[in-house]
Amino acid sequence: MRTLRILLFAVVLLATGIVIGVVERNEVRWAFANVISAYRTMFWPHELPSDHAIKTSRLDAMLAGRGITRGDPVFIRIFKVERELELWMRKAERFTLVKTYPICAFSGKLGPKLKEGDRQSPEGFYQVDRGALNPNSAYHLSFNLGFPNAYDRAHRRTGSYLMVHGDCVSIGCYAMTDSGIEEIYGLVRAALRNGQRQVQVHAFPFRMSASNIDRYGDHAWIGFWRNLKQGYDVFEATLRPPRVQVSGKRYVFDPPPIAVAGN
Repeated sequence: MRTLRILLFAVVLLATGIVIGVVERNEVRWAFANVISAYRTMFWPHELPSDHAIKTSRLDAMLAGRGITRGDPVFIRIFKVERELELWMRKAERFTLVKTYPICAFSGKLGPKLKEGDRQSPEGFYQVDRGALNPNSAYHLSFNLGFPNAYDRAHRRTGSYLMVHGDCVSIGCYAMTDSGIEEIYGLVRAALRNGQRQVQVHAFPFRMSASNIDRYGDHAWIGFWRNLKQGYDVFEATLRPPRVQVSGKRYVFDPPPIAVAGN
């Protein structure tokens, strides 16, 4: 009964917010979706055999044609300006690009997420483990990016529930089409079930080419983006995601960019 009263009070607050123009309808949808998602997770915490991560024969045939198997390690890159999510999988000792998915929606502008409620989609280096998967998401399927990471915490950035999910609606998340998230989630889940401890997700403002860095050279976040570019360059040179750590409030990489440039 107490839970019902709290829920009714939340409904009244949200309705009042809409009336006075403080809360947008998308935010209401987002709030209710997360309440529903939390409820489902509480009462059905285990992944269901009938969840939406469909094993499509077409995708599996495409993987087999490239010498890759569902369950092989996965790596993801996100680009805001291009509105693309790349899914890579390991073949032998290097990763190969499997598929590029259009990002249906993200919110905010170029630059990192700074605080709860700023409606910014994050930029940086994140890791997804099995606990981040949500087959009961109100947004079809989702996985949590793990914001704030160590870098974000070092800069006192706040926020929560930053996801990659379906349903094409976003307030700080990266939203995919439902068919897209089915494939992405399914391959991430298979890799984690098969022994990959964490899936790295690298979120960039744009493709970190030298020309793009020059184009945004006067931007307020150019220093931060140059740091992101170091990790981007390591992967571009090695086709292996670098080990990412934080030191002195900066991202540092193993192997370091200088060592990669010298090879």
